Amino acid sequence: MVTPGGATAEVTVSAWAPLRTAVYRSLWLALLAANIGTWMQTVGAQWLLIHQSNASTLVALVQTASLLPTLLLALPAGALADTFDRRHLLISVQLFLVVVAAALTLLTATGRMPPALLLTLTFAFGVGQALTLPAWAAVIPELVPRDQLRSASALGSISVNVARAVGPAAAGVLIARIGVAPVFALNAVAFLVFALALFRWRPGDARAVEVPERFTAALRAGGRYVRHSPIVRRLLRRALVFVIPASALWALLPLVAARRLHMNSSGYGLLLAALGVGAIIGGLLLPRIRTWMSANQFLLVAGATYGGTLIVVASVRIVPVVLLALLPAGVAWVTVLANVNAEIQLFLPGWVRARGLAVYQIVQGGGQAVGAFAWGVVADVAGLAAAFLVAAALMLIGAVTSQIWPLPDLRGLNKDPTTYRPPLELALEPDPRVGPVLVVVTYTVRPGREAEFLDAMDHVRGFRQRTGAMRWGLFREGESPAQFAEVYLVPSWDEHLRQHGGRLTTADREAEERAKELAEGEPEVRHLLPAAAGLALADDGDLA
Repeated sequence: MVTPGGATAEVTVSAWAPLRTAVYRSLWLALLAANIGTWMQTVGAQWLLIHQSNASTLVALVQTASLLPTLLLALPAGALADTFDRRHLLISVQLFLVVVAAALTLLTATGRMPPALLLTLTFAFGVGQALTLPAWAAVIPELVPRDQLRSASALGSISVNVARAVGPAAAGVLIARIGVAPVFALNAVAFLVFALALFRWRPGDARAVEVPERFTAALRAGGRYVRHSPIVRRLLRRALVFVIPASALWALLPLVAARRLHMNSSGYGLLLAALGVGAIIGGLLLPRIRTWMSANQFLLVAGATYGGTLIVVASVRIVPVVLLALLPAGVAWVTVLANVNAEIQLFLPGWVRARGLAVYQIVQGGGQAVGAFAWGVVADVAGLAAAFLVAAALMLIGAVTSQIWPLPDLRGLNKDPTTYRPPLELALEPDPRVGPVLVVVTYTVRPGREAEFLDAMDHVRGFRQRTGAMRWGLFREGESPAQFAEVYLVPSWDEHLRQHGGRLTTADREAEERAKELAEGEPEVRHLLPAAAGLALADDGDLA
């Protein structure tokens, strides 16, 4: 997406710029090793199940088991990443994954790995991934300048897809020659490498500026922000519309290799490598693609391309043709998801970034998990070809909807944090935990400007709710029609202090200033605290 001042051109010429930062480079390489190990583990797990009865469902369940934890745990993981030290969290999770990979290795080597246990340990890997992804995504802005975030997002996609190209191919060769257990052992080593790289990183104290939020309050605040952010919701819907039909290819490709193309594990690795190579090409081309066409145009092109690949896989049994068709599918996969991820990362303010990205992971990972299971069932009932054709139809329909419900235009929207209000001074100093807090802001609107004021206050309502307000309302005094009272309820005094300061962005400030310009003088602000325990407003509006 083009940004003001020629930002797109800068991204185009400096796509590798984040790798010039030594800390980011070392962590990126370590994460690449971990991603390669993860893909090797996935191929090994799927190949252990390929000859089981109901193999279509079991093989698809490997992807479901690895991605379902994202659906269940990503938001709590995001709250943890926004609340606690992200580096310590990441190190602990990687060591947990080392233990799980070691157990998987030993049990497989000794022949004690039934399908149920394999899926259980795969689920444990998914738990680790669910805890890692939001924390790592939120760490990236601490490692690279803001103007390099799009490049860093593209490099993240390149890392994943280099792993997707190298990992399955390497796993296929190793499985064919020495078996599955060594593949699982290499995965344990890869996670250990990432843990050591994180241990060597010594971040600054930029984040240690305030007392961490309580976990449950952080969870609610993250959900509240996404619920009241139309832009984030639109981006999430676009990701979901693409991911559900696209997951058919990832979930059922092992069966295509074994049943339709009569390939062994090395051949399956080759198919995945073709997808991965296409995705790497897409990651490299992503900055240029944003200059060639608008975001909504390439959503249409990418959806049509991926849908065409699904049709080819459903109807062709010639290996070279399928391999060639998988390359543009990889390009389409990364251009859609990397762009949506970058847009969300750039839009979210720092205080809620990990939680917002966690919701994105829920949508992406959950969509793949649910989609993988659904496509496995469809393949068992109606056959592989039918499953791919249905997925292709849904993909093409979704591509057309990108022109009806397009991505939002974020040009000129400034989400940089800002502090422009003086500290709150109350005669009664409340405990941070006291609540709820009722805030009343009274405006005297200039004659004839009421309609403009109402429109401006609609934008104020949005950022009040995103930053902490449980309820919001705007009222007009019957006795004095020029007087308007903005009333909103915040869960606690601590939440309001955060709302008053660190959660505000430049765009929020601009929205509030527009409303103030339409009023005479500064608005009057009052903070109403609970008079006593049990006398706060209940949910139905009556006294508790």
